[in-house]
Amino acid sequence: MNRPLHPVMFAGTGSDVGKSIIAAAFCRILLQDGYHPAPFKAQNMALNSFATPDGLEIGRAQAVQAEAAGIPCHTDMNPLLLKPQSDHTSQVVLHGRPIGNRDAYDFWRTPQGNADGLLSQLPNSPTPQLPQIDFRREVCEAYDRLAARYQPIVMEGAGSISEINLRHHDLVNMPMARHARARVILVGDIDRGGVFASVYGSIALQTPEDRRLIRGIIINKFRGDMRLFDEGRRMLEEICGVPVLGVIPYFNHIHIEEEDSVSLAMKSKQLAQGKVNVAVIMLKHLSNFTDFDALERDARLHLFYTNNVDDIRQADIIILPGTKSTLDDLYEIRRNGVAQAILRARREGATVLGICGGYQMMGQEVCDPEHVEGDIDRLPGLGLLPVSTVMAGGKVTRQVSFNAGMHGYEIHQGETMPVEGAAPSPLNHLADGRTDGYLADEKCMGTYIHGILDNPAFVNRLLKPYEAKLSAADTPFDYAAYKQQQYDLLADHVRRYVDMDRFYQILRDDE
Repeated sequence: MNRPLHPVMFAGTGSDVGKSIIAAAFCRILLQDGYHPAPFKAQNMALNSFATPDGLEIGRAQAVQAEAAGIPCHTDMNPLLLKPQSDHTSQVVLHGRPIGNRDAYDFWRTPQGNADGLLSQLPNSPTPQLPQIDFRREVCEAYDRLAARYQPIVMEGAGSISEINLRHHDLVNMPMARHARARVILVGDIDRGGVFASVYGSIALQTPEDRRLIRGIIINKFRGDMRLFDEGRRMLEEICGVPVLGVIPYFNHIHIEEEDSVSLAMKSKQLAQGKVNVAVIMLKHLSNFTDFDALERDARLHLFYTNNVDDIRQADIIILPGTKSTLDDLYEIRRNGVAQAILRARREGATVLGICGGYQMMGQEVCDPEHVEGDIDRLPGLGLLPVSTVMAGGKVTRQVSFNAGMHGYEIHQGETMPVEGAAPSPLNHLADGRTDGYLADEKCMGTYIHGILDNPAFVNRLLKPYEAKLSAADTPFDYAAYKQQQYDLLADHVRRYVDMDRFYQILRDDE
């Protein structure tokens, strides 16, 4: 039996240094080495979320890390989730359930996280004020429950650990490491430059107590000849007094689902010849963009993100994705001409698929009488499906099985029903007897199910009208097997460049 290990936290010198991916790698490595690890991030901020098996909501990164660890995801892995709704406000999700909206300044300046009045900030909110909530206690108790079931816990910090102005309100980084008695590994991104200053400064700005928790440094995203950094590695260890456990090269041959949509702007925006072209509409509040990861890897088609009306009209398949603000994005695509381009493409023979908020937009109207999303009471939809949506305060979050063996999950607000006189025509039949979505014909449909495109059978159905474009050599893509292969490749890559003996020594050391 493996000797028990201390928990480990991968903290960062800043945002987007690779903490999530490195945590996923070590979840896989520890699983391969005979341990029973689990991921943990006390507080996450992301629009890309996931539904747990018991129908609750967590950040996508922790769901990916749990998959790498070979275990089902649970809200204790990400007890507090903030879903941005504007530049200043976020929806607060605690233990998988939304408890209201919060102004960012108010959230960070209130001692220990006071949830009083969260929902009262919503216009005409039908929900009374919430009692005071001690977020620090909630996230610590979630960690304790998780640590009682798994060993070791692979923790992830948030942003930079050196935001000293927020130190007393921090729930995620060093205070959480202190609670867990974790060994902290500091991750620095050499690709963005200034790695010496960012690593040294991050350590120097810690209190003496917190500085002692930092047991190692990982330099991430290195490009070029590794030997050129040998002297830099020695100098960094000397000035920081902390060992550099590894220098991990930048990679683009391994594909792990991402949590932040920043990289979408760098993805392809052009049509491709000889493939089925799939245009995902680039909504302002686009969420759950990982719905399209499987399609990006499928050799039979070419997926791109766009708001270009000419490209939309030339695409074979147009997907209206999920959104955090259906009414706001519906208003915007009507304003910028995207809605008209979609309607014209549909008339000219293109397939249109709506997922979640995109499904709501495809209907006759979207109504928000309780002002769940904002000040707009009603907007006409695109009129592609004979359904109507009414927004409601409650949120649906659940994993679902459908159509004899397919799997996905729902995260949405609002109820969508056929309009008066429209015949029922569900797209999917769920295992529990319910139905989902609406099918106008094989080229026009909508669904609430995220992850529906991870199912090869559904993708084959979507591509059936385009068989003439597909080569006989093209075969359905097994995304589930592909993801497992990618986790193994990631683990191999990190093992190769990290001193694993020293890593395990740090996690076993009682001092």
